[in-house]
Amino acid sequence: MPTAAQTLDTSPSKVKPTACLALADGTLFYGTGFGATGTTVAELCFNTAMTGYQEIMTDPSYAGQIVTFTFPHIGNTGTNSQDDETADPVAEGMVVKWNPTEASNWRNTQELGDWLASRNRIAIGGIDTRRLTRAIRQQGAPHAALAHDPEGNFDTDALIAQARAFAGLEGLDLAKEVTCSQSYKWNEMRWAWPDGYPTQDAPKHKVVAIDFGAKRNILRCLASAGCDVTVLPATATAEDVLAHNPDGVFLSNGPGDPAATGEYAVPMIKGVLAQKDLPVFGICLGHQMLALAVGAKTIKMNHGHHGANHPVKDKDTGKVEITSMNHGFAVDSQSLPTGVVESHVSLFDGSNCGIRLDGRPVFSVQHHPEASPGPQDSYYLFERFAQNMADQKA
Repeated sequence: MPTAAQTLDTSPSKVKPTACLALADGTLFYGTGFGATGTTVAELCFNTAMTGYQEIMTDPSYAGQIVTFTFPHIGNTGTNSQDDETADPVAEGMVVKWNPTEASNWRNTQELGDWLASRNRIAIGGIDTRRLTRAIRQQGAPHAALAHDPEGNFDTDALIAQARAFAGLEGLDLAKEVTCSQSYKWNEMRWAWPDGYPTQDAPKHKVVAIDFGAKRNILRCLASAGCDVTVLPATATAEDVLAHNPDGVFLSNGPGDPAATGEYAVPMIKGVLAQKDLPVFGICLGHQMLALAVGAKTIKMNHGHHGANHPVKDKDTGKVEITSMNHGFAVDSQSLPTGVVESHVSLFDGSNCGIRLDGRPVFSVQHHPEASPGPQDSYYLFERFAQNMADQKA
């Protein structure tokens, strides 16, 4: 990667660039801006998924991050309201290789650039995303400033200074910024042809879901598994949770440093775990929260796992699943205490991808079994959670 103050001019030779991506080490990438204008500063990561750019941009786990898409065809199916994982995009910005072409899809209702602009999100196209991805892999997720100016006027020194001034995600609690403000009920199930999202009208299990930044498709999967879902804010206490007399408790995905969110979430989880036979299921940040609550530690990864092609091995069955992932922190498997079993492991780097409490209906995974986007190899985990609740009732 170039040294400080060097420039990678990735703009067309005869077209003035309208966007600039500045890294904290002084590297500059020029390209074509689309979406909103202005400047945003965040951690820069890359995602290897070949589908689902709208779901990725609206995944609350991406708060505080600019997403580089390694797949070049971004925007070609447009956008639609059904594919949002939360009300508005949460990722701070988008970096792509090719500028979006005119959308061609029967579900399209708005071009990607217009969708981003209406939601105040900045994007840059015409970037050498392969080079950028290699730099992230080799040196870790950098801090970056992304600017879009239709006139192409950039104060690059100021952009680099903004990138360097970004505090980073370590020690940062972002769950409070993306969680719901009050509790609500959820009964929408997974999408099904031809009518879209059906309604769960015969639930079997009462579930309290803690919203650290929950994706809608996770809640749909819970409803499809037979759950009557009540969603509570991230700051809910054990007393708040248990007041609903749930059959099970779900800990959702979310952004930021798990240790920071754990300041208030871990006491809640410990209170829930004091109910010895109460089933608990966690995903992503919820997995990390559960690990912290039982005495393990979490660590910041070099560049994280972001994509829909991550192989994960279930150590209990030997089965290998291709999964969706989105996390920059991980549970330190070496810190797992006695009675906590490592259930899943990444086949990319051997990092921890799941735990379970020995002899108890409590488990969690780092990957996203609800996918959206991605494969559905791990959907059985929702059914396992439902079976745990049925077994406890029996």
